[in-house]
Amino acid sequence: MEAVFRIRGTSMNLEDIQAAIREENLDGWLFFDHHRRDPLAYRVLRFTPGSMVSRRWYYFIPAQGEPRRLVHKIEAHTLDALPGKQTEYAEWGEMVRRLGAILGAAKRIAMQYSPGCAIPYVAMVDAGTVELVRSLGVEIVSSANLVQRFEAKWTAAQLESHLEAGRRIDRVRREAFEKIGAAQRAGSTITEWDIKQFILARYKEEGIFIDHGPDVAVNGNASNPHYDPARENCSEIKRGDLVLIDIWGKLDRPGSVYYDITWTGYCGEVPPERMQNVFQVVAEARDCAIQRVQDAVAARKDLRGFEVDDAARAHIRAKGFGDYFFHRTGHSIGEDVHGTGANIDNYETHDERKIIPWTCFSIEPGIYLPEFGIRSEVDLFVDDNSARVTGEIQRKLLAI
Repeated sequence: MEAVFRIRGTSMNLEDIQAAIREENLDGWLFFDHHRRDPLAYRVLRFTPGSMVSRRWYYFIPAQGEPRRLVHKIEAHTLDALPGKQTEYAEWGEMVRRLGAILGAAKRIAMQYSPGCAIPYVAMVDAGTVELVRSLGVEIVSSANLVQRFEAKWTAAQLESHLEAGRRIDRVRREAFEKIGAAQRAGSTITEWDIKQFILARYKEEGIFIDHGPDVAVNGNASNPHYDPARENCSEIKRGDLVLIDIWGKLDRPGSVYYDITWTGYCGEVPPERMQNVFQVVAEARDCAIQRVQDAVAARKDLRGFEVDDAARAHIRAKGFGDYFFHRTGHSIGEDVHGTGANIDNYETHDERKIIPWTCFSIEPGIYLPEFGIRSEVDLFVDDNSARVTGEIQRKLLAI
């Protein structure tokens, strides 16, 4: 019988977790928390503790056999929602001894740890706890690949939520550029802040949630990838300006996942040749990355995040703009806009995580010159047999 345990309306599939542990050639996966420092632990194990978690707890899932719990005596019910035999401790020496006991004969285990903090998203366990566990004769490896399997993979319902969010957000994005064009034709004043407020108002009407942003930037402001206009600090959008809109969001309901895109336009009929050239290089780099993923998935070859970044970055470097592309090519997307799956990154980090089916990530190369910046961002979803862009693809610089 499949080992599925019901936990407060959700389920932890022990059989799947243990199968993944064995596939990684590990003896087990050790979860640890204190004061709710590791949200990944609660999400992967799918439970909410019933106490304040003011004392350390450990939960060990071996590659085979029954899980084992270790909790403090005054918070003995913290892990009641999870299956497995429980051991309790009170003083610190007793905790260390009993931690060794629950690990048993395990020699190589995963924890929420990243060597050199290469993948900060999973670096949840403090250095002292890593030292403590190692002192028990155990080798610790990163749980990054395991976390991705149980945290970053989408369900069919989440994919549909993403596609529906994309349809609504693409509509709002078109309307935002149209509003800029209407103001230009009418000779009216309009600012980055005005367009940001327009997008937020339309999001409310469309049932789209956004945690911050969106970004609306003109000219040199568009060369700041995290520019965020404020009422008191924004630029007017005028004829002859380049406009970048980075827009993201998800359906305003539990379990939905994000859609995240960036488009650029020129306020005029014909963009300057240099601006068009930069857009073309960015779009080609984007397409190189997309093709790299699609080819690997079609051939059923393993592909890692850093390799996709290399494909986009190599094209931009070959065109002489390497110094002006100073962020990773893309990030994982999930219930958080920056998810916990493989990032498309061999620049800010060296992400060696495999790109796995039923995950999604952005592809968003950019070139950021002093006078203007251009980025073209799409979302790429990988299923069991293919990889596809989930929304519209910008093929040329918009004439606003």
